[in-house]
Amino acid sequence: MDTKKGKGLNSGVLLAFVLFLLAALWLTNLFEEGENEVTRRQFERLLKEKRVEDIVITQNKTVPTGKVEFITPEDEGDRLLCMYVSDVNEIQRYLDEKKTDYTMPDIQQDSWFVTTILPVLLVAGMLMFLFFFMNRQNSGAGTKAMSFGKSRARLSTDSDKRITFAQVAGLQEEKEELEEIVDFLKAPKKYIQVGARIPKGVLLVGPPGTGKTLLAKAVAGEAGVPFFTISGSDFVEMFVGVGASRVRDLFEEAKKSAPCIIFIDEIDAVARRRGTGMGGGHDEREQTLNQLLVEMDGFGVNEGIIVMAATNRVDILDPAILRPGRFDRKVMVGRPDVKGREEILSVHAKGKPLSEEIDLRQIAQTTAGFTGADLENLLNEAAIIAAKEDRKFLKQEDIKKAFVKVGIGSEKKSRVISDKEKRITAFHEAGHAILFHVLPDVGPVYSVSIIPTGGAGGYTMPLPEKDEMFNTRGKMLQDITVALGGRVAEEEVFDDITTGASQDIKQATGLAKSMVTKFGMSEAIGLINYDDDGDEVFIGRDLAHAQRPYGENVASTIDREVKRIIDECYERAKGIIHKYDDVLRACADLLLEKEKITREEFEALFVNGAGEA
Repeated sequence: MDTKKGKGLNSGVLLAFVLFLLAALWLTNLFEEGENEVTRRQFERLLKEKRVEDIVITQNKTVPTGKVEFITPEDEGDRLLCMYVSDVNEIQRYLDEKKTDYTMPDIQQDSWFVTTILPVLLVAGMLMFLFFFMNRQNSGAGTKAMSFGKSRARLSTDSDKRITFAQVAGLQEEKEELEEIVDFLKAPKKYIQVGARIPKGVLLVGPPGTGKTLLAKAVAGEAGVPFFTISGSDFVEMFVGVGASRVRDLFEEAKKSAPCIIFIDEIDAVARRRGTGMGGGHDEREQTLNQLLVEMDGFGVNEGIIVMAATNRVDILDPAILRPGRFDRKVMVGRPDVKGREEILSVHAKGKPLSEEIDLRQIAQTTAGFTGADLENLLNEAAIIAAKEDRKFLKQEDIKKAFVKVGIGSEKKSRVISDKEKRITAFHEAGHAILFHVLPDVGPVYSVSIIPTGGAGGYTMPLPEKDEMFNTRGKMLQDITVALGGRVAEEEVFDDITTGASQDIKQATGLAKSMVTKFGMSEAIGLINYDDDGDEVFIGRDLAHAQRPYGENVASTIDREVKRIIDECYERAKGIIHKYDDVLRACADLLLEKEKITREEFEALFVNGAGEA
């Protein structure tokens, strides 16, 4: 039954029931006259004032209760009043004592319709209403139960807004890999003639926000085929068998629209490795995964159906779903390089009026490590800033503000800071900036600020000149040295230290530990991986850390190596800061004066500074 018709029918039944009750109450009131009731005290007062005439006492059928009716003369005419009493005999005795006349007719019988027919009609109407209402509820519950195992996939067709490869920027190699899928969907015969088997499944692997879902939509848009999209979490329910039923229904619907694409976003929610977890067992998720494995390459034949899926945790997927015949291909969708970021910025800049001073190339250089989603958010925040200032175009300054807001946090210019704290922050950030400038692999400096931002008192932002695929041992040591520059500057100037370097120390410790335990950059440990972070993804992070895969002797060696690396970098930072003491103080003074300085202003301080380290 149509939902709208069902709702209309329910409303009509409810309205009919209300009208029936109102009619019953109206029929009941037909047999009672409109009266004005008075209390016993008012009756006695009127009787004492001799304003009571023609008293009539009516007794009920079975009990001594009754009603006393009387007339009171008024200037505008006689008025009929009544009084209900609990004992007719008592009111008779009272009137006899007062020597007041009254009449008491025989006990009248109620109407046969009121006493017999009307109660039966009321009860029958209520029973019919309850029966009909419960029947409707049960049929609705049955309909919901029958549709519980239906697929929740959303279907996009040609009538929807199509996305093509032209709208996907910065992923040139990934698009080339997927063009074969598009070609097969457009012209499958040439592949079948030479005995080629098109991949049944394509797994898109990469960090969040890199454009995996956008790529899948572009494949469907280029091929012009129906596109079923569903999330991995939509399969799993608390009821056993529902997930498997939804998988079967999804593929049945897809067969009717073949050739088509099924896209499962966040497939790790349903395709995790089986037999894992604290208790193991054959739970609902495993049943759903088993059904998915069967549908992709089991006894069923799914001609013309290509399954695409996206995940950022390919390491926890079940091996059975990654074998050839299921997900034949894994397409790595990584973070874009400088050229890719510039292309992505150009796509997202469409529809946003940019001033001539905006240099997308420079923005792409500044945003190393940003994904496509991050870049879209950057330009959107810049547009919001321009709109707040009642401008109809974006300036370079809007991009800079948005970059700080997205990457670090909003600047809190209204925050009141003492002169002492501002001076400490100025020297702290100057220490970072000097090391960024002097060390060859970590700079140059883009901007330095002592305006409180996010949870920090200030920031020093570098400008990487190129993207690097690998991190070298020398660069990691320089990163640790830069991180310790703020603490070194505080000691150099104030002969004291603050808590402001806590995040820097945490970052330096993490890098040093990774060098020792993960990358084999320690001679004392050697080429052995002792990194246990994230290995046990099913039993909880705390429990995994409690069970280290090495003994106490190795743990002590690791701790000594981490400390050695940090101490060496600290001494190196201390030597450089001491050598550039004049630049340190000049930079701090400039920051106290302007609060934020650019690359040109900072590099100008080195004109009269010491030589390079």
